[in-house]
Amino acid sequence: MAIVTIVGRPNVGKSSLFNRLIGRRLAIVDDVPGVTRDRLYGEACWQDRRFYVVDTGGIVTGSDEPLMEGIVRQVRLSLEESDAVLFVIDGREGATPLDQDIAQVLRKSARCPVILVANKADDPRHEDEAQGAYSLGFDCLVAVSAEHRRNIGELMEIVVALLPPEELPPEDLSDELRVAIIGRPNVGKSSIFNALAGEERSLVSPIPGTTRDAVDSLVEIDGTPFRFVDTAGLRRRSRISSDVEYYSMLRSYEAIDRCAVAVLVIEGGEPATDQEKRLAGHVLERGRGLVLVVNKWDLAPREESLGDRMRKYLRREFAFVDHAPTAFVSAKTGRGLQKIPQHVLQVYENWRRRIPTGELNRILRDLMAFERLPSDGAGKFLRIYYASQVRTAPPSFAFFVNDPDIVTKGFSRYVEKRLRGVALFDGAPMRLYWRTGERKSAHGAP
Repeated sequence: MAIVTIVGRPNVGKSSLFNRLIGRRLAIVDDVPGVTRDRLYGEACWQDRRFYVVDTGGIVTGSDEPLMEGIVRQVRLSLEESDAVLFVIDGREGATPLDQDIAQVLRKSARCPVILVANKADDPRHEDEAQGAYSLGFDCLVAVSAEHRRNIGELMEIVVALLPPEELPPEDLSDELRVAIIGRPNVGKSSIFNALAGEERSLVSPIPGTTRDAVDSLVEIDGTPFRFVDTAGLRRRSRISSDVEYYSMLRSYEAIDRCAVAVLVIEGGEPATDQEKRLAGHVLERGRGLVLVVNKWDLAPREESLGDRMRKYLRREFAFVDHAPTAFVSAKTGRGLQKIPQHVLQVYENWRRRIPTGELNRILRDLMAFERLPSDGAGKFLRIYYASQVRTAPPSFAFFVNDPDIVTKGFSRYVEKRLRGVALFDGAPMRLYWRTGERKSAHGAP
């Protein structure tokens, strides 16, 4: 997805605007300048167009100093990595000398559209006062009030119109299979990428974080075109020490959005960290297929049944994606690498799998024949009339019942598990929707 970055001096309402654009309170909002220290990102949507919004810390200069070197670096980096920039000023105060300094950097370095946003324009009078901000040298000016929602729709219309064309979703890319290689720094992602690509496309180094940008390569394996994307290592946010690392993380999440299947690389000596679980959860949330790859298996001690024990351990630690296939490999020796495209292709097929409605309802009838269905506690039991698969990539199913409110999360997980037991959906996330419906005997429903 496209990236829209919010920049500006402190206390002009950047975080309030960020929260308003993504539709939830993620950034801390306070009247004290400089509250936002770390970069935050969220997903915004306007008229079916989705994009990331990045909230940055306030740009500050010393009382007797010109624009500091670090501030210039931050602004320039946002211009390089973003598809549009929202330059926020205080519409009531007008353009200040600090705003002029920031504007000068934006005018010189901008490679993407810059939208001047005069915030805190709570009424038409403030809107008129904000017109003086055209002196900053930008053609596009929008006066808004993030607090009161004034002109937010107009701003979103302009942003969406200026963004580059949206890429086709992965399920529409019939000519190639997109695969994102993700994981923590220094687990061997680039080595695996190079081995699969057949050449050194990505820099390999023992120094964590060598890969900053997503690097991709198109490779044909047994007649199937794979586009492998090597991403930057994703650290815990508390360890993200530079702007470059932050945007590397964001581009890695973009690669997950654009892929059909994600390959999560973990190290055999330190598997199933909290960060890796969050990564797997993000893949699941985005509806992408998942393959687990345990790298550096050549360094593992030669113990009997070690692989079986590790597989059981990973299924327990990654219980929410225990359906994902696992490969034990060594990028250094080449051991097991051929299993990666095999698993990816199978997961991709499962991700696009469709079950005919009649067959689905026969499966459902058999599953529910001897099960006690949940109730509302007052004697009303759940009745499932019929089901149908409403889409693929990921497989999504609609269940028509007498009362969707009776369905518990536990029962929904149980149905998903049973469906996985009778159909091939390994590695593919499922979406289950419970809707009010009526019995339709023609479907052969239970």
